[in-house]
Amino acid sequence: MTDVPARERFEARDETGAVAGVVTYQLTGAIIAYTHTEVDPAYEGRGVGSTLARAVMDDARARRRTVVPICPFLADWLVKHPEYEDIVVRSTRKVK
Repeated sequence: MTDVPARERFEARDETGAVAGVVTYQLTGAIIAYTHTEVDPAYEGRGVGSTLARAVMDDARARRRTVVPICPFLADWLVKHPEYEDIVVRSTRKVK
């Protein structure tokens, strides 16, 4: 996984260098909002999304960032991974 700040995204690439999936973000100071996760259809079902999710969360922890999980995939993934709750901001409001 590689952080590409100029494009505001993390990229997962396969052994040939092709982009298998991305997580986009918006960074404001120490707060990072993960906005979208996308896996190339050729890589679906291979754990690319989960690998990206763990990598971006580990990166946020290492950089002492607070995470706002806007992306529905990441928000759902975090429900199954409570070990990251200490760096996640949760809102009780639902957007309609």
